[in-house]
Amino acid sequence: MCGIIGITSNKPVSSAIINSLRKLEYRGYDSAGISTLSDGFINEVKSEGRVDNLEKNPAIKSMEGSVGIGHVRWATHGIPNTINAHPHSSETVSVVHNGIIENSAILKKSLITKGHKFKSQTDTEVIVHLITEYLKENDLKNSILKMLKKIQGSFALGIIFKNQPDLIVGARRGSPLAVGYGPNENYLGSDSYALKSMTNKISYLNDGEFCIVKKDEVEFFDENGNKINKKILELSSTEQSYDKGDFKHFMAKEIEEQPFTLKNCINEYIDNINNDINIYNFPWKNNEISSVTLIG
Repeated sequence: MCGIIGITSNKPVSSAIINSLRKLEYRGYDSAGISTLSDGFINEVKSEGRVDNLEKNPAIKSMEGSVGIGHVRWATHGIPNTINAHPHSSETVSVVHNGIIENSAILKKSLITKGHKFKSQTDTEVIVHLITEYLKENDLKNSILKMLKKIQGSFALGIIFKNQPDLIVGARRGSPLAVGYGPNENYLGSDSYALKSMTNKISYLNDGEFCIVKKDEVEFFDENGNKINKKILELSSTEQSYDKGDFKHFMAKEIEEQPFTLKNCINEYIDNINNDINIYNFPWKNNEISSVTLIG
């Protein structure tokens, strides 16, 4: 599990991306990175370890750009280091990814035969090279469609383009992705919690959908590239805490919280008035259940 964030705005975005990455650290803390667009170039800064290490990187302080993406990583393909940290970039495209590309090895071999050179051990880098290859003969939208049809597996993606300085592309299959709306800026994130400090207006992508996010508009598309409409939901003002507290890492915190979490889940179905278990809203008949299997 990893966390991604994207912001397109009318002002510099690097500090806001760093702040959002802190909220996403419960999704991964092996490495962190950020890419922005400025002066016609992709600026990329990555660090091994936690977001604190990224923020201490001297290059962050001088990082400009009103469009950017960020990532916190829980390593799957490739060891946790700076080279394997996201974003992954070519001269024209930069990508952050949560998920696993199952056919990355096959795609990588094919791309190498076409002259593409890979820097990392990650599955994500094939996405960068696929889009770079498709952009040679296609516009942005068709390049994204071709890439999405080519890759197999699960993903939530944030993508910026050297030649498209005002937008971020988001895409989802199997991994969560949300879009947030703000004044003169819009957002992309792995969950609403990462966006909540900036906006309470959210839309969620469904599987197979992608979006083009600009600072003053957002367009949504289905898996065939047809434009679709999305509901804008308003988040509650209730704050949830996703920090580690006094625990050494998030896994220890999650283990410790299991009894409390199970109790809360069970309490949803306790009828205190009739002293009974209320499962009447479940989509099955009780007398049809012969066994229950719990899978973790």
